[in-house]
Amino acid sequence: MTANPGPPPAVRLDAFTPSHLAGILGDGPDPFGVSATGLTWLPKEEHFGIRLDGRLVAHAGLRRVPVALGGAETEVIGVGGVAVAPDLRGRGLARRAVEAALAHARTMGPRHALLFCRPPLVARYARLGWREVPGDVWVEQPTGSVRMPLHSLWTPLQEGAAWPPGTARLRSLPM
Repeated sequence: MTANPGPPPAVRLDAFTPSHLAGILGDGPDPFGVSATGLTWLPKEEHFGIRLDGRLVAHAGLRRVPVALGGAETEVIGVGGVAVAPDLRGRGLARRAVEAALAHARTMGPRHALLFCRPPLVARYARLGWREVPGDVWVEQPTGSVRMPLHSLWTPLQEGAAWPPGTARLRSLPM
């Protein structure tokens, strides 16, 4: 008897389009459940996904963004667009997609990764080593700077990286 190898590893994707997202989460008007925030978001630039039987079933995206952390101008790697097909949740696919994205993010230079999520997802990300940003995070919007209404989480990308004290100001739309 052979052991079940589990789902295949996440791989880097050449592209991730709205039709890819619809294939994972369906055609609903608010696939990530964040439209009530009224925020405008940046698309991700790098994409990682898992395919099962030719179907894209999980995704995590990355985008390098400028930020002021504790008064110092720097960059972080934004993680977002994390999605898993509803019929396959609970199998570790999000974890695999995010881990593949973070492995790549560690090669990109910035010391921190940042993501924004709804309250029900905070505990899931905490189990993956993400921590709450201690303080407010401000993000740009077409009308000006606003306080991020979602939970802001970070994880180190380099050994010994700590989140600096003080307000964080994303110098772009959120990712």
